[in-house]
Amino acid sequence: MAVHGDFGAPLFFFLIDRYDMVKNFLLKISVYSILLCLPLASAAQMKWNSAYQDYIERYKDLAVEQMHKHHIPASITLAQGLFESGAGRSTLAINGNNHFGIKCHEWSGPRMYKDDDRRNDCFRVYDNARQSFEDHSKFLLRPRYSSLFSLRLTDYRGWARGLKECGYATNPRYAESLINIIELYDLQQYDKAKKYDKFIAEHSGANVSNPSTSHRIYYNNKNYYLIARRGDTFRSLSEEVGVSSKKLAKYNELNEGYVLDDGDIVYMEKKRTRADKKFKNRPHVVRAGESMYTIAQKYGIRLKNLYKKNHHTKYYEIREGDLLTVY
Repeated sequence: MAVHGDFGAPLFFFLIDRYDMVKNFLLKISVYSILLCLPLASAAQMKWNSAYQDYIERYKDLAVEQMHKHHIPASITLAQGLFESGAGRSTLAINGNNHFGIKCHEWSGPRMYKDDDRRNDCFRVYDNARQSFEDHSKFLLRPRYSSLFSLRLTDYRGWARGLKECGYATNPRYAESLINIIELYDLQQYDKAKKYDKFIAEHSGANVSNPSTSHRIYYNNKNYYLIARRGDTFRSLSEEVGVSSKKLAKYNELNEGYVLDDGDIVYMEKKRTRADKKFKNRPHVVRAGESMYTIAQKYGIRLKNLYKKNHHTKYYEIREGDLLTVY
């Protein structure tokens, strides 16, 4: 028994010591595993956001325009705008039309102050989003970022990492954030764009007091339009899109003082005499609540032409179920 007792004590402490070593080893492996998985967890947490998608639809043509002019990937421009401005909803974007968080370095224009890396940091202020996008491109053309322009336009990962390495942002996860945004919203598709809509590029960045509440521009029957909201007037829309209130009223066959309703379609150019060709031999079936005017707006055609195509006078009383030729 004495021999067994003498052998058992060292063995016990040996096993305890080995247990602690194994436990510490396993703990380290667990910590390293968690650290390695952090980027993947971050990417997984990023979810599709309708506000981000609206921003992309509004400014994608402007980003492609900048790419054609200055050789900066449209995906990078959009991702930076989304990240820096919170899809146009940041204080800088709303109050200063600053979509990229560019500070006042070598800037003599209007400015605003906001706590950032330092208290009361100075930021550039622009008249509109278009100015902000253009200044962002010129900002990246400085010698500090010259190495980026040796990269291919389609190498968005290289551009994202290069921006961080060149000191564009202090956020240690800046490059990863841009890459995640680009891949989640498939922004890399715009880096291959050969064409863009010049009208939308120009008007999406027009004078807007609050970018987050600006109207998205749509395209229908070779014309551009937006959807009015409660409180909109031809005058307020004129200031936003850069088309006179008189012309907007005329294009939409209304008086300049007409009070727009929520959901009204407002065209920005003169409407066509007939609908898109895809509606040939496809008459419109009148639904409850529709009028000749709302149908004309839906297809982007002039009201008088809708009457004429269907051999009706202005006294025609529209009825649910009627068939109307629109092409």
